[in-house]
Amino acid sequence: MYLGRILAVGCTEKGNFVAYRVSSRSFPNRMVKTFEDRAAIVPKEGYETDVFKNPYIAYNCIKIVDDVAIVSNGAHTDIIAEKIASGMNIRDSIALTLLTMDYEKDDFNTPRIAGATTLEGESYIGIVTKESVIVEKVNTDECSYISTYEHIKPNYVEFVCSSPDEAAQFIFDRGEFERFTNPVDSVAAFADKQWKIASL
Repeated sequence: MYLGRILAVGCTEKGNFVAYRVSSRSFPNRMVKTFEDRAAIVPKEGYETDVFKNPYIAYNCIKIVDDVAIVSNGAHTDIIAEKIASGMNIRDSIALTLLTMDYEKDDFNTPRIAGATTLEGESYIGIVTKESVIVEKVNTDECSYISTYEHIKPNYVEFVCSSPDEAAQFIFDRGEFERFTNPVDSVAAFADKQWKIASL
């Protein structure tokens, strides 16, 4: 089953996390670049001109703002982060940004998906499609995922990880995610006391 881009947020027994996976049939030549407070999806060397074919394929997918880790499949990562940094609560930051930026105006009307988790474990997940906007709070001590295709509503899932490396690996090809096709790369932020970012 092909889901396109996938993100997951929530809490495990070992800590809290956000995780992101690029799955692609059209633009697989991408990679993750990680920094102290963010992670970005960028074209691999030699494929830089792909951004002229599709402006949506390069973006910050994870960003840390104070105690909050934000994850999304596009430029709205930065907008959500700015709103949270200005003092807006997580739910409203995600909802307002998704509503304002709307779905991607590409050949597939690709939904924008987003999520966020605090160090205390408060998590939200959301999506905007051509038909609707959904932003939901994730139950305490649980994990939820959503994707750009097929699974376009939040889905509770067992997510096993105790580090950012394990979270990135899990969303890439472990558990429920093993059956989803065309994985390209993945990245995650994980925290027990502070956020750390790692990719495959």
